[in-house]
Amino acid sequence: MGENSERISKGYLSLYGVTSTAVLKETIEMIGGEVNYYIPNRFNDGYGPNTAAFERLIEEGTQLIVTCDNGVAGHAAIDRANELGVDVIVSDHHELPDKLPDAYAVIHPRHPQGSYPFGDLSGVGVAFKLATALLGEIPIELLDLVAIGTIADLVSLTDENRALVMQGLVILKSTQRIGLSALFKLAKIKREEIDEETIGFIIAPRLNAVGRLGDASPAVELLTTFDDEEAASLAQMVQEKNIERQGYVSTITNEAFEMIDKMDTAMDVYVLAKEEWHEGVLGIVASKIVGKTGKPAIVMNIDKNKGLAKGSGRSIPAYHLYNALDNVRHLTTTFGGHHMAAGLTIPIENIEHIQNELNQYAVANGLSEELGEETLIDGQLKIEEATVEVVEELHRLAPFGTDNTKPIFLFKNVESQEVRRIGGDQAHLKMKLAEENAFLDVIGFQFGPIADEIGLHSEVSVVGKLAINEWNGSRKTQLMLEDLAIEGIQVFDSRSTNIPAALWTTEQADFVFFDSKNFEKFVSNVPTTSYAHQLTNLDALEQFTMKTNQLIFVDCPSDVDWVKDLLSGSSPEKIIACFYSREELYLNGMPSRNQFGQVFKYTATHVNIDIRNKLKLLATHLNIKENNLIFIISVFLEIGFVTIKDGVMNVVKDVHKKELEQAAAYQKRLKQIQSENFFVYSHFSELENWMKQQVNASL
Repeated sequence: MGENSERISKGYLSLYGVTSTAVLKETIEMIGGEVNYYIPNRFNDGYGPNTAAFERLIEEGTQLIVTCDNGVAGHAAIDRANELGVDVIVSDHHELPDKLPDAYAVIHPRHPQGSYPFGDLSGVGVAFKLATALLGEIPIELLDLVAIGTIADLVSLTDENRALVMQGLVILKSTQRIGLSALFKLAKIKREEIDEETIGFIIAPRLNAVGRLGDASPAVELLTTFDDEEAASLAQMVQEKNIERQGYVSTITNEAFEMIDKMDTAMDVYVLAKEEWHEGVLGIVASKIVGKTGKPAIVMNIDKNKGLAKGSGRSIPAYHLYNALDNVRHLTTTFGGHHMAAGLTIPIENIEHIQNELNQYAVANGLSEELGEETLIDGQLKIEEATVEVVEELHRLAPFGTDNTKPIFLFKNVESQEVRRIGGDQAHLKMKLAEENAFLDVIGFQFGPIADEIGLHSEVSVVGKLAINEWNGSRKTQLMLEDLAIEGIQVFDSRSTNIPAALWTTEQADFVFFDSKNFEKFVSNVPTTSYAHQLTNLDALEQFTMKTNQLIFVDCPSDVDWVKDLLSGSSPEKIIACFYSREELYLNGMPSRNQFGQVFKYTATHVNIDIRNKLKLLATHLNIKENNLIFIISVFLEIGFVTIKDGVMNVVKDVHKKELEQAAAYQKRLKQIQSENFFVYSHFSELENWMKQQVNASL
């Protein structure tokens, strides 16, 4: 404060962003002011200036109130401060209302009476501009805070914001803030590797977690402290709060999606509310819903004692959330925000009404067909083109963020290899892509379930962001998955000596049984949402019609042509090949001519052979497997070598010589062996290609 300026003994800073508070706190202290900062508690004070809080702080002696990162909608609180003789300076960047509050000054990059050349400053960006004006010079040492706050605010990373973040990252790598240093140590952040992703995914979530779960003041203290012990203690607390936040987010997200599963699929906007949902993380949950469904979402906690539901909303480019809520302002208690995000409080009885109105707003404005998050592709690459050198060249475009997104590339019609789930909860996907003689590793966070839908050696098209993976001194390119499309039919190998238990959990599928005994034994295991088909004769095969897009071959047919005919008349998107073999005829093989001769010789020299009761003894005596003995006898019976009456077998005298191969039973057994050899024991790639050919031939 200049020599002739009136000294302000106490100031009050109201904010959302902790970085904004830290910037103005340090600035006012630099010019000799005494600062008493106050961060509104989102659970007690709501959003924006709070009249009761203003009254209390003025009573305590505050002579000037400066807001940061909020205030343009705080008419009532500011009017009350004016009545009590205290000026209010508003610094904010949020959506401007039609009527500005009656503050001493409103500092806003899009002020209707101003002409500032860049209107997308973040809350901390506006605070930094105010700091620059107060100090008469650019406070370079504050740019580390500006970089953190700007990235956390998800504002446009273009123009002045880009310059602020670029310079801020340089300062952040060598920051002297001992609180940040302590946080870096706990989070295992290497200073030299800090970039916008470090801030967006590691630093900012930890700082924000404190305010999301309660009083955000400790986060400001962490950023501004000069005490080593306090810094270490605060960093530990911030770390623990972030872990606690993650737990809340996981639980509420799961519950929210359970609610969505029961809602009308035609819903354009989701409004979800439930008791005991932690209000501090509802914006994160809403973002996750938008990311997965492509639809705007409002998530609220219900407080029955107050009769209110309070929470946050997130949107998509096609749906202006602030305007939509402004259209139903009469149904809300309070709300604020901008195009892509909002906070609101509404009476419980208005929840359903607001959901209907917000959905009607989408329809009335022709937005229904535009809903959904599109993935914009910057270019298509061959895998061999995705080199480390290319990734390093692309990094020159950084810092990446809103309006300057990291380039997304398409790899079209490539082969999937080594597909598997990873992570403690198996929530993530890892696979390798192949194209000619080039390979690319892919990591897909929260794509774990998709692994079950991608067959080995399947043709896929993927989009994602290129990165460099460093491990043990080796650097290689990897793709961070954004989306993928599975091309053509997917065939999965579930062949085993036993039917896998997981097979019976497959819903919305057609289960095909070729063996009547298997059908009787296992049909009760088929889920009620799926269909079981017993195809034990040609008539049943001809009448078969798929009822879903998934086809499961439970057991092995007696003839390869049965599967060929079935596939040629079907259009499955997914095939699961189990082909369980109860008898294992391929392993047992066809009895040798010597064994046939053994049995014939025995029947020719014995009469009244009791095969009903003494078959096992006969098999042991002849040293022939029992099932092979049964087969030999069936062939002899068919070609007239023996007769069987009441379980007693005798040879036929003076029979004409016949070839064993003429017997239908012999030919059937031969086909069964060939079928098992192909369906059960062939290399999967051979089986997969054959199945795809049969389906494609019919299209």
